[in-house]
This record gives sequence, structure tokens and C-alpha cells, in this order.
Amino acid sequence: MDFKQQVTTALMGVLGDSLPADKVAQLIETPKTSDLGDYAFPTFILAKTLRKAPQQIAQDLVAEMDQAGFEKVIANGPYINFFLDKAAFSDQILKTVLAEDANYGQSDLGKGGNVPIDMSSPNIAKPISMGHLRSTVIGNSIAKILTKVGFNPIKINHLGDWGTQFGKLIVAYKKWGSEEEVKEDPITNLLKYYVKFHQEDVEHPELDDEARAWFRKLEAGDEEATKLWSWFRTESLKEFQKIYTMLGVEFDSFNGEAFYNDKMDGVVNALEAKGLLQESRGAEIVDLSAYNLNPALIKKSDGATLYMTRDLAAAMYRHDTYDFVQSLYVVGGEQREHFNQMKAVLKEMGNDWSDEIHHIPFGLITQGGKKLSTRSGRVILLEEVLNDAVNLAQQQIEAKNPDLPNKEEVAKQVGIGAVIFHDLKNDRLDNFDFDLEEVVRFEGETGPYVQYTNARAQSILRKANQEVTMDADLVVSDANAWDVLKMLGNFPDVIVKASQEYEPSVIAKYALRLAKAFNKYYANSKILADDDQKNARLSLVKSVSTVLEASLDLLGVQAPKAM
Repeated sequence: MDFKQQVTTALMGVLGDSLPADKVAQLIETPKTSDLGDYAFPTFILAKTLRKAPQQIAQDLVAEMDQAGFEKVIANGPYINFFLDKAAFSDQILKTVLAEDANYGQSDLGKGGNVPIDMSSPNIAKPISMGHLRSTVIGNSIAKILTKVGFNPIKINHLGDWGTQFGKLIVAYKKWGSEEEVKEDPITNLLKYYVKFHQEDVEHPELDDEARAWFRKLEAGDEEATKLWSWFRTESLKEFQKIYTMLGVEFDSFNGEAFYNDKMDGVVNALEAKGLLQESRGAEIVDLSAYNLNPALIKKSDGATLYMTRDLAAAMYRHDTYDFVQSLYVVGGEQREHFNQMKAVLKEMGNDWSDEIHHIPFGLITQGGKKLSTRSGRVILLEEVLNDAVNLAQQQIEAKNPDLPNKEEVAKQVGIGAVIFHDLKNDRLDNFDFDLEEVVRFEGETGPYVQYTNARAQSILRKANQEVTMDADLVVSDANAWDVLKMLGNFPDVIVKASQEYEPSVIAKYALRLAKAFNKYYANSKILADDDQKNARLSLVKSVSTVLEASLDLLGVQAPKAM
């Protein structure tokens, strides 16, 4: 039974034609505390039509209402408060979770539609830094959430493996680098050369001309330039894969910028054929003043193509290849204008499917309130952060549970999970400062707290040493269980909300609330007492563990059975 629908039906029985059912459903609220009921309906909207005070309307409607199936329905000022039949709710929710297990909350909203997700996208020859964490874990979580509601996500790592930075890197390597250094420690030394280039070009702007010339050679297929580029790319991918393995993130495609080299002429030709290209100071642009946007720069005056040309080619390739129902770009908020321009150019070309392209922006991770930047050398390496997080987790496990089997494996699950969870519990658009010791704490609003709560539930089930059965009514009448039961019932709606908003923090915050509610229940209830509700209580514990594990999985975080 849909309990919100039950409330809507009861209201429609007394409202008549005053309001349509969909409007009534929209107005139903969830009170902040259970003592105010489980659902509430505000009557202010009816005051003008019925020509009565909202308080009087609430009293009159309650007096007329059929309250069958509810514990009680009361008027509380201008609100009608509905108290659900706790026994029926408990039995139904627990049996549903136990029966559906890991599939609880699954739906077919997406009907199998393809959704390419452009995510992570590090630049070749630079290390994966904390700056790449957000795109990687937000994209991965969105893919998992969309899978849960019936879409088919395609995770694309659009590598930064082309562009003028390779001209800069080649110049820097030839001036200050050596083959031995690169072989010894590719990423560290390539980064060192790149940073040095940007330090030197302040005093020697002619370096930029040399870099542009080398990039033109690379575009033209020059043998030396191509060989260096290919070497830098291969070494970088090896390093990247180590970190993706640590994060538990896999990709369906590594087609980066270079993949679209032979596809950009088609874009330029199509723009010319539709009369959209204009010349401006020697460069070629598309005028987007009709969209209140700056012109989209398609080709520079020296004939070099730009990110826009490449992204247009990528968008068209993805549409032709995947016939997508949505196409997502999990890219920082500073690129908002770029994606607005890209969609506008595609629209001008007559591609109405551009309406299904969505930029999924996010805020910055800062350190001491300052933005992290590769050029200035202000880099926090993601691999180092993950290793430090694992070490911190290991220290806490040693202190709390030194006899734990598989301590090293659990420390990895907890430490890396802590970093991922901390990122995803923040609203996607918010900036946040990163403090590793806060992130890996076992108490507070952290990933380890949720993991520890699940491990506690698993420990209770092991101690009980009995199979949970669904033969009897699963009624938990303990007052402390009610908030837990309601939260279990909300899980499918939470997943849908997260999928519609492309917002993993909806799941992370839900997991924290469920963990807190369960720990409060655990602290005030004798779960293992031998009485007629023991099986029901254990079914509640098992259901909580099922939903916590599902929540963590949707975030890309593992759930150890013991901690």
C-alpha cells in the first residue's frame, strides 16, 4: 500500500471538487516529529473557496472523514494530522524490504534508456589530484542511482589528451626534462616540467609561441611530437588506473579529446552548410546573441580548433552512437557558460535532442579556504589522500577492535569510503574545505559512522543466531522503532528524488538519518530479548542493514560486515 496515497484518498473523500487529487498529493507534508503525526495537510488553500478560517476547515473535515486504516486523524490548528496504523505499516514495510532485499527501491522509471555520463576527465601527464575527486565520485554515484531507477548509464572518461598544453609539455620536456626522469617517475616529473613552464613563461612569453608551434606539429602528425604525446598518455593511464581501482570506479569508454580529431571537420562543415559560421577578427564564431550568450568560438585565427569544436563533435558522436535519452556532463560549475553555448549551437544546427543534455555542476574542494591549482603547483595528490585515509582508519580499528579479522581490507573500505562519503554528503553545488581527520572519524556525520552502524546491525544478527522468518506478523510496537520504520518506507522515494536532482547527497543524508534513528532505537530497546516480538525486531535490524548497504552502494562506498 502507498501510505501517502491512503492519505490522499481519505482527503478526497471529504474535499469533493474543492481540489484535484494531484494538487492534494502535492500539498501533503511530513511533520518534523512523529508526535505531530506521520503526514499533515495544510488547509490554508481552502479558506478562500470555503469562506472559513483554516482552523475551522480542519475541524470540519476531520469530523466528516472516514478514518478507517488510520490510528487516528486529528485537527491541529490549520493542519489535519494523520497517524498511520503502526502495526499494518510495520508488517508491510518489513516484509517488503526482506522480500526484495538488495532490489528494494528499484524501479523502471528509465525504461532502459541510455545515459552517457562524461566524468572524471583528468589531463594526461598530470597527476589525479583532489580536484578530480568530485567529478569522479559524483559521476559514479549518479550512474549507480540511475541504474537503480531503470536507466542504462554509460560512464565516459573524456581524457584531457589533446590541446595546447601538450605543446607546453613538449617544450618543457625538451628544455628541462630527461627520458631517465620520466621513466623513473612519469607523473611527478611531467608535472614538474609543466609547472616550470608556467613559472618561466611569465618572464619569457616567447615560450608560449614555441608551445603553439609544437601543438600545430602534433595536430599535423609530426613523428617526434606524436611519439612523445603517445608516451605521456600511456604512462599517465597506468597511474590513473591505480587510483580508479582504489576508488572502485570503472569506465565504459576512455575516448578523450584526441578521439575526436577526425570528427571536427564534420562539425565545421555542418555549421558552414547551415550558414551559422561568421568571421570575427580572423576567427570563426557562431553568434549566440539570440540566447543572450557570448559568441561560440569554433576556430582560432591560426586555424586551431578549440574545446567547443571538440565538445560539439563529442555530443554528436554520443547521440549517434548511444541514441541517448539524456546526456550528462559532470563538470565543475565554472564551465556553465561553455555548456550553455554548446547546447545553443547544437540547437541552432537543428538538433532538438540538445534539450536532453544536462550540465551537472559542482562546487570546489578547498584547502584552508583556497582553491587547488595545478599551474601554481598547489596540488593535493588523490592517491596520497586515499593512502593517508586508510592509515587513519587502520589506527582507529587497532584502537577499537584489534582482533578484527581482515583488518587491512576493512581499513581500505573504511578509509577510502570515508573520503567518497564526505564528498557526496555535501550538496553538489557547495564548496567545502577538506580536513582528513574529520573525514575519517567513526563518530559524527561521516561515512565510517554509517558503516559502523551497519556493522553493528550485522553483529546483532550474528549474536541472535536465528533465521528471520516472514511467516508471522512483523509488528514492532516499540515506540523507538517508529522513526526507523518510516525511514525504511521512504527509501524508494529518496532514490527517485536523488535521480531527478542528480544529487547523491540526498542518499548520503538519508543514510546518516537512518543510522542515527537506528542507533537511538538500539540504545533504548532490548532487541535480543526472548519474547513474541523478537523475530519482528530482528527483521527490523536486517531491514536496516539491507537499506544502509544499498545506500552506501549507491554512493560507491563498501559496507564491511564487522569493524
